[in-house]
Amino acid sequence: MPKSPSRAGAAKGKSAQPAYWLLKSEPDAFSWDDLKAKGKAGEPWSGVRNFLARNNMKAMKIGDLGFFYHSNIGKEIVGILKVTALAHPDPSDDTGKWECVDVVAVADMPKAVTLEDAKATPSLSKMSLVTTTRLSVQPVTPEEWRTVCKMGGLDPKKL
Repeated sequence: MPKSPSRAGAAKGKSAQPAYWLLKSEPDAFSWDDLKAKGKAGEPWSGVRNFLARNNMKAMKIGDLGFFYHSNIGKEIVGILKVTALAHPDPSDDTGKWECVDVVAVADMPKAVTLEDAKATPSLSKMSLVTTTRLSVQPVTPEEWRTVCKMGGLDPKKL
């Protein structure tokens, strides 16, 4: 599997910077508020049935950060989450071929960043959210991470 753009050049081991991701959920099925309600226990990011999305989760490391994106309803980035467990068998899968990671809520996005906002921002024109709109788990480059955080009113250095 090729390295995701967010991992390119990252150092190996504990000193490596976290990678960045975007995870999508339909808010009427599992919302940002639902993840926040799970507290420190977090939640398995289960139910993903796309091989590329699964492979993206298999590339995640503990401590990686991600945007929580409300798909279908809202179409906006509403929060920041953190990976707390490496890829493991998806508890919602009886076949044994699907995996998931566990995540916890880290911070609200003070100002939601909509898909429309992302599409209107030239520096985000190559972001997977803009180019591969249906993929539910996507890599985010460090530059995209900083841009979206700033658009949403967060200082990426404080996360």
